[in-house]
Amino acid sequence: MAGVTALVAVRDDGRLQPGQTVLINGASGGVGTFAVQIARALGGKVTASCSSGAVELVGSLGANEVIDYTVDDPIDAGRTYDLVVNIGGTHSLGALRRTLTRQGTLAAVGGSQHGGLLGPGSVGIRGVLISPFVGQRLRSVVDKPNGPNLETLATMIEEDELTPVIDRTYPLSQTPEAMRCLEDGHPKGKIVVTVAGG
Repeated sequence: MAGVTALVAVRDDGRLQPGQTVLINGASGGVGTFAVQIARALGGKVTASCSSGAVELVGSLGANEVIDYTVDDPIDAGRTYDLVVNIGGTHSLGALRRTLTRQGTLAAVGGSQHGGLLGPGSVGIRGVLISPFVGQRLRSVVDKPNGPNLETLATMIEEDELTPVIDRTYPLSQTPEAMRCLEDGHPKGKIVVTVAGG
């Protein structure tokens, strides 16, 4: 699901073209680690933001530039991008729009801590509502797990353009610990629970 969500955000909703600039805001989680790699594979110039503990990992995924958001805020910093993939986060729709070029695209993934009256998904919902009236394309990303998308991801993996990032692996008997890990921190990539064959 994370891989498909990233593919839809970058390729379908984002319409990223070779040479375009893209900011992946929230690049070290499940969707973000896929989005960085997909954007690079499609020829984008990738800037990625993450916490200081993930800078090395995100750089190894192929980002042209990595911004530690605990030091520098990548949003509304006077720079603009053709595409901003915003994964969660705390920024308002207005701040995200200022980070786009005049014809740029915002692909909002997941809930935002800047909920407002419409709740956690308000950045994406509000973006969709005002998009017809502005020059920028504002999208709320909905994953589309289907055969062709999964085949695209499989091909990218086979061609070494994409590597799933796994933070930790737990046996099925430790599922509660795996859930606590998800709740307590920001895993880098995905948490895997293994089920022994029988």
